[in-house]
Amino acid sequence: MLRFIPLLRRAALLALLPALAACDANRVYEDNTDLEANGQPYLWSVQTKPAFEFKIEDPAQAYNVYLNVRNASMYGYYNLYIKATLTGPGGPVGKPMLHQMILMDPKTGEPRGNGMGDIFDHQFLAMPRQRFPQAGTYRLTLEQYMRQDVLPGIMSVGVRVEKAPADGAAN
Repeated sequence: MLRFIPLLRRAALLALLPALAACDANRVYEDNTDLEANGQPYLWSVQTKPAFEFKIEDPAQAYNVYLNVRNASMYGYYNLYIKATLTGPGGPVGKPMLHQMILMDPKTGEPRGNGMGDIFDHQFLAMPRQRFPQAGTYRLTLEQYMRQDVLPGIMSVGVRVEKAPADGAAN
C-alpha cells in the first residue's frame, strides 16, 4: 500500500494544476530574465537589453503592462530608470518610454516591494490600459537607463501583460 502514496500525490498535484492556472485568468503573458555581465550574476549592463515577445489576440481589449524588477539590497540607488521600446507586427508602437521605478524610500532607504531577506520583488504598472493596434506578436525591449554602465544588484527584469478590467482599475 505504501508504494501507491507517491502515485496518489502526483495525481493530486495534477488535479490542482488547472485550478492554479485559473487563479490568474487575466494574465496573457509573464516572463522574467535573470541578469548577468561577464559571467557575474546580478549585474545589468547597458549592452544587455532583454526582449520579451507575447501574442495579442484581441486588439479591441485594453491591457495592463507591468515591468517586474528583482533587486538585492546591495543595489546602490533608490530608483531605477528603464527605457521600454514596444514593437509589433506593423513596426514601432508609439515612442520608447522612460520609466522611473522607486525601489527604496528616498528618505529612509527602506526597501519597497515584496521581500525576504535581502531580495525584493517589484511590479510597476508601466502601460495602463494599453491598446495594441492589431492582433499578432509584440516585442517589449528593456534597457537600463542609469548613469552607470553596469548596475550591480539588479537580479532580474521581466514583463507581465494582463487583460485590463472593464472598469479601468489596475488588477
